[in-house]
Amino acid sequence: MPAYSFEAIDASGQSREGVLEADTARSARSLLRAQALIPLSVTPVGSSHVNGTGNGGLRRWLGGGARIFSTTGLAVWTRQLAGLVSSGLPLERALTALTDEAETEPQRNLVASLRAEVNAGSPFARALAAHPREFSPIYTAVIGAGEQSGNLGLVLDRLADDLEERQALQQKLVGAALYPAIVTLVAIVIVIFLVSYVVPQVAQVFAGTKRSLPFLTTVMLSLSAAVRNYGWWMLGGVVFVAIAVRLALAQEAFRLKFDAAWLKLPLVGKLARGYNAARFASTLAMLATAGVPILRALQAASETLGNRAMRADALDALVLVREGAPLASALAQKKRFPGLVSMFARLGEQTGTLPLMLQRAANQLGAEVQRRAMHLATILEPLLIVAMGGVVMLIVLAVMLPIIQLNQFVK
Repeated sequence: MPAYSFEAIDASGQSREGVLEADTARSARSLLRAQALIPLSVTPVGSSHVNGTGNGGLRRWLGGGARIFSTTGLAVWTRQLAGLVSSGLPLERALTALTDEAETEPQRNLVASLRAEVNAGSPFARALAAHPREFSPIYTAVIGAGEQSGNLGLVLDRLADDLEERQALQQKLVGAALYPAIVTLVAIVIVIFLVSYVVPQVAQVFAGTKRSLPFLTTVMLSLSAAVRNYGWWMLGGVVFVAIAVRLALAQEAFRLKFDAAWLKLPLVGKLARGYNAARFASTLAMLATAGVPILRALQAASETLGNRAMRADALDALVLVREGAPLASALAQKKRFPGLVSMFARLGEQTGTLPLMLQRAANQLGAEVQRRAMHLATILEPLLIVAMGGVVMLIVLAVMLPIIQLNQFVK
């Protein structure tokens, strides 16, 4: 039975909002009138509140819009649902409990819609698939496999583990890059301020002298004039280049070449390889544990790869596996994937513990990515500070050299 969100007025003239279940919108209005409510609007849950039509579509066009569940929120919700289902509570009652505990109105409407679909006899995975913005195809595939195997609680718990591990890895990578990014931004702001404001003041002081200025000061004055006269044009050029690169990356052929070249970079290339391989192995292990067929699992795991070159290799490996090749040998032929993945896959195929071995590979790759990221951040921090100090020193020298030269002339 579908769910409808409503807005109505009660006998005292107060506005009432909520969600109810009915066969049709007309039946929902009849139920409201039976409760002495005057319906103002009755909307199917999932049309405007959940899927984001209307103003939500404009938000998505402007900047992607806000999802109902954040990454952390989805992991917490999945963990709560896993606990309720594992304790023996029927899925419909578990969803009812989560509806009552929802923190926001959109979350409450979304969970109520899922509960209504389940009450109507729809599989839980199909109900989730009706909201692709909130639940990825991998998420719904794992849920579907759990329903078919009868181990929905165990699968939900494993899915929550995967979401939490992936979020923890992302947070550590962001944390490692945050300090260098802040230092770089502060350095750029300071340099622009010194060049556009301080250096011109020096130029005014020495404008009346007939002596030639030092070479460093002359260069700095020229740079200052360029920034003051063409600064906005430079900023516009940077924005134009950024937009052009963004549009170029939207082209599949260019994105494939760009991602392949990115993997060849000395430091960030290894980080990208390790991060993507860890996500691939972890997703593949989770799907295999849930009982998803290996071809379907490979197809879904390849979609988690943000690097197009590695995604193309994963799809090529899928073709080889479909033709009868073992997973380990198919991955071993793709040199962009770390050898650790194919090695653990081979051990898993030989011992019959492929999901366990793939998860171990994902854990090792994730730990290696964290170690490399922290090492890179440790190196970048002093280098950025030294570079910023060097630039500031050049500007100070450009200011001080004319003063020193004038002082010597006076003596």
